[in-house]
Amino acid sequence: MLSEDEIITKCINGDRQAQKQLYDLYGGLMFSLCLRYMPNREEAEDAFTTGFTVIFSKLNTYEKKGSFEGWMKRIMINNAISLLRANSKYYSQEDETNMERIEAYEESPINKLSVNYIIAQIQQLPIGYRSVFNLYVIEGYSYEEIAQILDISVGTVRSQLSKARKSLQEKLKEYRQ
Repeated sequence: MLSEDEIITKCINGDRQAQKQLYDLYGGLMFSLCLRYMPNREEAEDAFTTGFTVIFSKLNTYEKKGSFEGWMKRIMINNAISLLRANSKYYSQEDETNMERIEAYEESPINKLSVNYIIAQIQQLPIGYRSVFNLYVIEGYSYEEIAQILDISVGTVRSQLSKARKSLQEKLKEYRQ
């Protein structure tokens, strides 16, 4: 088994087997990341495919500062957000409470408050709320970094995060009752 550095070097040199190894190593993680940001599976697949294309084309720019996985995640997130921006019907800085929601996940009575249920509730958030929530809570970005990534004000970040949290709390409260 090759080390991560060896795989990266071989990928830069155009080695198809190394590219497949890299894809196999990180594909699942990167796809789940895309699913968190995109409104449906098809668009997550598009974001995933274009994200990996960008990763392969920019591998020679990876400076080995910080984790390689983190570098890849940043590319995938930026790519997903760019795709959301390009499709203006999904991305808006205004209150998006009337936006069409993703079909709710149906949880079996056997399951309690499962990870899948929570993820489904996050995916039902309007795109703006979901993007801010994912970047802040899951990815650990600061308000300022999120504002810069999404090209919105810090106040909008705070507002959308607050509304996302409130919406999730209400959904979880409803679930418990």
